[in-house]
Amino acid sequence: MTIVHRLAAFTQDPVGGNPAGVVIGSTHPSDEEMQLIAAEVGYSETAFLAPAEGAVRRYRVRYFSPLMEVPFCGHATIAAGVALVGGAGTGRFELLTKAGLVPVDVRRDGSGHFLATLTSPPPSVDPIDDLLLGHVLAALDWSRSELDPALPPARASAGAAHLVLAARHRARLAELDYDFERLRSIMMEAGLITLQLVWRETTLRYHARAPFPVGGVVEDPATGAAAAAFGAYLRHLGVISAPCTVTILQGADMGRPSTLLVELIPFQDSVRVSGHAVPMV
Repeated sequence: MTIVHRLAAFTQDPVGGNPAGVVIGSTHPSDEEMQLIAAEVGYSETAFLAPAEGAVRRYRVRYFSPLMEVPFCGHATIAAGVALVGGAGTGRFELLTKAGLVPVDVRRDGSGHFLATLTSPPPSVDPIDDLLLGHVLAALDWSRSELDPALPPARASAGAAHLVLAARHRARLAELDYDFERLRSIMMEAGLITLQLVWRETTLRYHARAPFPVGGVVEDPATGAAAAAFGAYLRHLGVISAPCTVTILQGADMGRPSTLLVELIPFQDSVRVSGHAVPMV
């Protein structure tokens, strides 16, 4: 029998955050079995872990949404790190993902909850094709005038590709309502995993929403991979520089408030993303 650990990531409250499934076994099930389990669990992602040969506290990991495999998932990585503590204790784990090696450090914080920190694969930031931007805005029913000119659209990746769109006003973010099938088709063709829709409250504090139609999910309440990509995006624009920590608030508009901490480290390209994870009720 497959045991699925169910945790909410980027929250200290099991009714908040982003639910993730975590399956830890001696080997990975077949691709077909993993896809079936992820669909039955129904969360935006389920992580499947198996020990790597010849290494201690190192695991091979695969991530599946209800519809497809994804190369890297931040919130399921945070959940996996906390799930591993039960058998191995706190400290560093190394996850071998399809996007590369992802270290995860887990410790107890002052409140007694487990706090996990992942270090992303090397990030990249690229301009977005104007035609693609037009198609995405049409599917969202957004106009170009609603975008923040200080934070231009871009394609950002830190293990998975995301399109960053910054809204000029918080209300535009709150009123998210999009054409699911149309946006899914556009994103599939462009190789995008999620949209990172943000509104800047301050230079170090942002609100975010993340449509995930390619995975069969309307919206993610917390997206660690997109948060890492967004940190790289802000650094690329010169909005922030290391050392600094950015707070991203996500999920409030859908009733699952989440807090993601994005950290830039001097002389390091990768981005660190931290959050709590707790068992689901």
